[in-house]
Amino acid sequence: MEAEEIEILVVCAADAIERGGAKAFSLSRIDAAGESRPFPIVIIRTHGNDYLGYINTCPHDGVWLNIGSGEFFAPDRAFLKCGRHGAIFEIDTGLCIEGPCKARSLQPIALAIVDGEVCLCGERLVEDDHPLNLFDDNDETMEIMIHPD
Repeated sequence: MEAEEIEILVVCAADAIERGGAKAFSLSRIDAAGESRPFPIVIIRTHGNDYLGYINTCPHDGVWLNIGSGEFFAPDRAFLKCGRHGAIFEIDTGLCIEGPCKARSLQPIALAIVDGEVCLCGERLVEDDHPLNLFDDNDETMEIMIHPD
């Protein structure tokens, strides 16, 4: 029996995300019909040096978690927070513990660290030269992508 090959795409250098920090990336993924669809993700690097990833979409209404303030964290940085409605999520599990989507979870993505780079695993993506970091640390503006359904 032949092993199925898992697609892996480098997203960024592991040290591009500071410990206790998070970065948003806008990718495009191929859907079941072969169409390109937006695939916003957030990668979090914990203080313990683990990397976690979620689709950057609040389960309450589908907006980016960092919409508005550009921040992913609650003020104490112990939880993730939706910038629109204030939902609070556990960093390690993505579970909403407070807010309009309580008991629902962020959708995790599979990550691996390979040769010092954070890689996304198991997704069919539209490959580009590099993912787009939507939120430069020195720029408070947001790029909004509109894709027709």
